[in-house]
Amino acid sequence: MKIYNTMTKRKEDFVPIEEGKVRMYVCGPTVYNLIHIGNARPMIVFDTVRRYMEYKGYEVNFVSNFTDVDDKIIKKALEEGVDSSEISTRYIEECKKDMAGMNVKPATTHPLATKEIPGMLDMIQTLIDKGNAYVAKDGTVYFSVSSFKDYGKLSHKKLDEMQSSRSLLVTGEDQKKDPMDFVLWKPKKDGEPYWESPWCDGRPGWHIECSVMSKRYLGDEIDIHAGGEDLVFPHHENEIAQSEACNGKTFSKYWMHNAFLNIDNKKMSKSLGNFFTVRDIAERYDLQVLRFFMLSAHYRSGLNFADTLMEAAKSSLERIVNAAQNLRHLSTEGLSGEMTAAEKELLEESKKYTAQFEAAMEDDFNTADAISAVFDLVRFANTNCREGVTCEFAAGLYKTLATLTDILGIILEKKEELLDDEVEVMIQARTDARKAKDFAKADEIRNKLLDMGIVLEDTREGVKWKRA
Repeated sequence: MKIYNTMTKRKEDFVPIEEGKVRMYVCGPTVYNLIHIGNARPMIVFDTVRRYMEYKGYEVNFVSNFTDVDDKIIKKALEEGVDSSEISTRYIEECKKDMAGMNVKPATTHPLATKEIPGMLDMIQTLIDKGNAYVAKDGTVYFSVSSFKDYGKLSHKKLDEMQSSRSLLVTGEDQKKDPMDFVLWKPKKDGEPYWESPWCDGRPGWHIECSVMSKRYLGDEIDIHAGGEDLVFPHHENEIAQSEACNGKTFSKYWMHNAFLNIDNKKMSKSLGNFFTVRDIAERYDLQVLRFFMLSAHYRSGLNFADTLMEAAKSSLERIVNAAQNLRHLSTEGLSGEMTAAEKELLEESKKYTAQFEAAMEDDFNTADAISAVFDLVRFANTNCREGVTCEFAAGLYKTLATLTDILGIILEKKEELLDDEVEVMIQARTDARKAKDFAKADEIRNKLLDMGIVLEDTREGVKWKRA
């Protein structure tokens, strides 16, 4: 298995630190709002990497955090007049709903930054003791970039170049020894959550959070650290500096980064009006379509989101699901008895598609080529598995298709179809719940309908609905 390592800029053979086990950390979202489709790409991509590792027999310890203390969370809390923990708790639950909709497996551990403060205080103190960090007059603790000779090795930027490029400077205060030094701990402001520390009452910097959570749940050295390419600098670069200065060991053997997602060939932005949450997409498509679309390109390639491409993904996914449905039907309704000699030969021949799939995934998780292998299997099944075949033959082909699609996180079972009168009954129940001001029940019914492919629209004329 080969993985493209951002650190070395080349594909490398994957050799785990501990035989048969994989320790993997993926930077999770900052939970101040619903996740957007840019957040969805690394979730889907690295969930698929995990699934393939597990398919190959590895025991995967998969850690992905929630950043639940941050300027954006605090700003949202102040706007709503609530505690910041209420904001983070709300959006962690909403994020988990979206992840379930995209069939992203829960991490082995989903640590929360606010629950790991003691570990952060310990690591910061260690860095101070080692001379890698210093305390300013107001109690701010900074990491001294110049104290870590390998700074810039992940982003392939030289320190003198970073210092001369104003666009790359972390916002500087007069109390910094060097403009590139970054915050490990900062003093509280009025209305912000804070924790006591030896230096001041305050809260951690963003970068220290991931270093500590990775260390606690995976150890000083990990196999894979992953995230979006926007995290290479400064976040991952700073994680390396902190972790390696503190622990005296290589932080991660392999660094994986997915490329950006554009919308109609433009960068996603609220100001351009092309900003979409996963929940927005769920109102128009089954989230399995979004997952399939995300995997249709190699994770290191830029991906363009457009309605035409989503429609194409929907049609392609339907071809796979329909083929699976046919195989399931024939595996119970086909001929009884043993496979014929010809069927045994065909089933043996079908193994080449598994080999084709594995070759694609072994080559830096090329899901685009892996999907091509699935389509080749679908064509093979549609050609060779028709009425008159044995149940055993159809079941054998279905098992292969189900195994490969499960690695991709694609669900083969069609969702239960609702009849029109059943939809109307549920809509009426939702209307009754809203009149009774039972908004939780109303939302529950709406979400259930959405899961079944029914999109509701509240209009002046009443509730209108359509099938997604």
